[in-house]
Formats: sequence, structure tokens, C-alpha cells
Amino acid sequence: MVLVDSEVQTDECEVLLGDLEAESGGGGGPVRRARRSSYRGRDTASVQKEAWMRKSIKRCLYLLVFVTLLGGAGIIYFGFYCPEAVCALSSTSPRSRYKVGYIKDGINQFHFATDEIGRPLSDALSSATGLSFEEVTAHDFQFNIRGHDVIVFLHIQKTGGTTFGRHLVSDLDLDKSCQCHRKIKKRCTCLRPGKNSNETWLFSRYSTGWKCGLHADWTELTSCVDDMMDRIEDHDIKRRYFYITFLRDPIRRYLSEFRHVRRGATWKTARLLCQGRPATREEVPLCYENETWENVTLEEFMACDSNLAVNRQTRMLADLSLVGCYNVSLMSKEERATTMLLSAKNNLKKMAFFGLTEDQEISQYLFEETFNLKFKVRFEQHNQTISDSAYQDMDPSVLARIKELNYLDIELYNYAKSLLRQRFSKMSSEDPHFKKHFDNMGHSHFSWADIEDEA
Repeated sequence: MVLVDSEVQTDECEVLLGDLEAESGGGGGPVRRARRSSYRGRDTASVQKEAWMRKSIKRCLYLLVFVTLLGGAGIIYFGFYCPEAVCALSSTSPRSRYKVGYIKDGINQFHFATDEIGRPLSDALSSATGLSFEEVTAHDFQFNIRGHDVIVFLHIQKTGGTTFGRHLVSDLDLDKSCQCHRKIKKRCTCLRPGKNSNETWLFSRYSTGWKCGLHADWTELTSCVDDMMDRIEDHDIKRRYFYITFLRDPIRRYLSEFRHVRRGATWKTARLLCQGRPATREEVPLCYENETWENVTLEEFMACDSNLAVNRQTRMLADLSLVGCYNVSLMSKEERATTMLLSAKNNLKKMAFFGLTEDQEISQYLFEETFNLKFKVRFEQHNQTISDSAYQDMDPSVLARIKELNYLDIELYNYAKSLLRQRFSKMSSEDPHFKKHFDNMGHSHFSWADIEDEA
């Protein structure tokens, strides 16, 4: 921008006015004529340039004012007057938000149908599950219990998680063992060895309690753990999280939960938190009117549409925000099922470790190899439990109905079995001392047969 002296501007204006008066017949006086005569002696090209610059500056200022006013009007319109059906910025409708996210993430029947073990799941569904098994095993990696690494245990009901959780706090061979408190039931303090001795390395029922809710699922845990760890340790640090879980044969797990509920269990205090709010009773109605569902029959248990025992493992491993949380009206039943199953498989694949109740020794080996932590006991397989005998004596039509209800969990479990075998094959083939390690896991034995009595 060129600055023109104010005196020159004033003189030029007077000269121009004089020219106009002369053209209209006015004399303009001797002073103006003198100025006009002297001004004409100046370089005409310089005067024209200065006049053009002044006009350009004025036009830019006008344009800037116009754009500012237009932008302000647009903000006011979109923020206050634009209809929700038209303007996505002001829409508070969960339907449009979830639907757009669903389409954008590329969840479709083709990908769902062609997903295979060993092939990557949709990158669009990457999740906050911390370091994955592939990331852990792809590098010269070691779980750093002395640093800021944290194992997060996602505990699904009736999968043997209570038993596994006890052994996480009681039977790992550590430099600094967890200190379990007699006066505080089901609570142990698991602090790190070394300089970070005021921090915990395990986020689980028996170490921190149900800090993110009773049997918190994937959706609850991933949105809660980091903030909760900051509160527990009273300072904000950068941690690496490693999510783990256990799965179980869906039919046996469902029957085990049925027997547990029949004895009076409810898990009524579970929050079912998703996107910052708990599920409402309208979204998840209770299946019973009394305080508990004690003495419920299997037929009644299967008949309740809102029974969370149905496909529990899929629901607890899926990102429920993809399907509108517990609001089942946002998409068709088929879309919801497809999305949840794909998300559960994706999150399971990304977990650093998962085990299967039916494959105890393989699960133990994978945990020890993944985290470089050893159990003092050996996981012993017990196939003959109460659920097995009940399974064998069940009416075929009832069994078929249970399978029909839990079809998502059945497909997820089949996927998990193949994935577990793939991980075991990879780890064992890369272990030069595999046979010695596998044969000598633990120094004693414990039984998993007591999972029927777990809470």
C-alpha cells in the first residue's frame, strides 16, 4: 500500500474541482486558476497512478466490509435459523450423526462377509484399545511394568474372568507382588517396582475396583480409563494401555449366566454408559418386576427381548457409539447386528491379549509371552463342569433356540478361536525354547471348574 501525503491529496481534490467548474463554465478564481496551471505542469502519468491506487484501496476496503458482514450473517443463520433437517452443523439429531458416521466408516456387507483371519479389518474402525498384539510382537518389545504401562482387564460375565482376575493379583511372579487387603474384600494394591512405586500397573476389578462401572464394557472402558487413572494416581502422565479379556463358548456362557440369575444375581447397578450417558429404562427395560429374577425358568429367560445375556460378548466388545448406543431405533436390526459384530471382531483383534476359557494352557502361554510375565501356577483345563452336563442333557429344540438367540456371539467366538490359534502358531514358532517353556509353565495347578460360582 502507498501512502499519499494529505496536502497533495487536498491540492489534487481542489484542482479536480476546479477542472469541473471550468468544464461547467465557472471561472474558479485566480487562485484556483494558478494552482490548476501549476498542477498541469506535473507529470500526468504520476497523477493517474495515484488516483488508481486510491480507487483500488477503496474497493478493497468495501470488499472486506462486505465479506465480514456476509460471514457474520451466515454464522447467525446457521447457528439460529437454519432448519435441523438442512443444516448439519446445528443438527442435534442422533439419527443423522450415527447414520453419516456409519456410512463414512465403510461398514458394509461385502467387508463383513470377506473378513478372514490374518487379513486386516477395516482401518476406518481403528479404536482406542491401546497397543495391539501385532504392535507388541512386531518389535523387540517388552511390557514395562516399571514405566507407565498399564494392563486393562475387560471382564465379561461368566467367562472365567473372576478366576483369571484373582490370579493376576495373586499368582504372577513379580519383583513387587500385589498386596491384597484382608479388611477390604476383593481388593489388592498392585504398585510398580522401581522409581514409579506410587503407580499401579493393573486396572481390574481386584486392583482398582469397578472404577469405570460394574463389568464395564469396551465402550465404557476406553472412554474412562485414562481419566480414572489420573484421578487414582492424582497426576496426569502419558501411559501405554494394553487391553485384555477372556471369552467363552457362547452356549455354555449363556446357560451359566441363566443359572447365576436364577440364584438371584442381577448386575442391576451396571451403568451401561455410552457417549456420556447411561442407558435408560425405556432403552433397556428390566426383564423382571421384583428385586431380582430369582427362580426364573429358562423359557422366561429366553423370552425377554431386552435380556443383556443374549450376545453379551459381542455387545461388550463392540463400539456401541457406532450403532447409537442402546437406542435400537436408529437403524435396522440387521444393520445393527452387522455393525456390532464387525466392531467386536475388530476390537478383539486389536487387543494385546485375549484368552479362551476352553483353551487355558494356550491362553496362559500367550499371556506370558506377550507381557513377559510368568504365572506361578499352571492353567489346568477342566472340561467336565456343571454347564457341560446340562449342555448334554438339553432338549434339542431349546438348544437350537439358544443358538439362534446368540448367533452373533457364536460367530465372534469362532473368529476368536481361529485368531487364538494363529497367534499361538506365530508365538510358538518364534520361541526357540517353546517346548521347555510350555511344559514348565507354573509350579503348581489350579482349577477353572469354579467359574460357575463366579459373580
